[in-house]
Amino acid sequence: MSVTEAESLDAMILRNAESTIAQVAAARQALGEVIFGQEQVVERALLTILCGSHALLVGVPGLAKTKLVEAMGTVLGLDARRVQFTPDLMPSDILGSEVLEEGAGGVRAFRFIRGPVFAQLLMADEINRASPRTQSALLQAMQEHHVTVAGERHDLPHPFHVLATQNPLEQEGTYPLPEAQLDRFLMQIDVTYPGREDERRILLETTGAEETTARRAMSAEDLLVAQRLIRRLPVGESVVDAILDLVRSARPETADPQIGRFIGWGPGPRASQALMLAVRARALLDGRFAPSVEDVMALAEPVLKHRMALTFAARAEGRTVSDVIVRLAERLG
Repeated sequence: MSVTEAESLDAMILRNAESTIAQVAAARQALGEVIFGQEQVVERALLTILCGSHALLVGVPGLAKTKLVEAMGTVLGLDARRVQFTPDLMPSDILGSEVLEEGAGGVRAFRFIRGPVFAQLLMADEINRASPRTQSALLQAMQEHHVTVAGERHDLPHPFHVLATQNPLEQEGTYPLPEAQLDRFLMQIDVTYPGREDERRILLETTGAEETTARRAMSAEDLLVAQRLIRRLPVGESVVDAILDLVRSARPETADPQIGRFIGWGPGPRASQALMLAVRARALLDGRFAPSVEDVMALAEPVLKHRMALTFAARAEGRTVSDVIVRLAERLG
């Protein structure tokens, strides 16, 4: 590639970046018009989609998790579907199945009927209520972006994202996700109660005769452009070193002894990859063309929380995973 061609390509990327930043800002604003008091949750869910990945939403019922996914489908122009996970849900209920049909002339043939996983945005509601077999079927689709039924491969739509929810209170009759499957999620997003003024707004704006509905701000094609752009944003050496320092300090083998004694097991290289994408997406969401160390510190907890476990001694002392991650992140400052 000649110097002139390279300069032309850089100019085109810059133009696309400015346009994409405006679209992403519009999407963020549109989501804020229908989801009240959950600005951080909205930001992190949008970051996950911009990274082309999946997220686990953890929170008690009634905190607008389902509404968030429905609104994101509308705002981002994606085909969104919802599946309520139950103990009797089978893999075929999600992936689809083959049925035997009789055609013209009495000829019988199998036809594949697609399941709800063939959507651009899938909400897996209460994913830990389904059996491990059903969970693994969905998580395989998340990783490989295709399903195999009766020996035939069926590609999923592009883009494809899963936002799964989990209730942290009711654990009876649930099947907790194994650590290896939790690692498939880019981040764990904790959905907490809204503040008083936010809850006042919820009361006033959602119990009247008219309720605000989500408006479209992007298309699936716009989202794909944004996802490609994020992977091209430059990342400085200081940010790369901060990511490596943070992830490696969260492993018992390479952690500081004072903190390492609290860590049972830590994040693998997939956590570093997730942070690299997430900090780029956060920069784009804030209208910047390159991430900073502050982005790494801000996203350390949601990216690492579900990829770590504490020792018995740490739990006995009342330590939490969040506390440990905060201490690790503070060392980057």
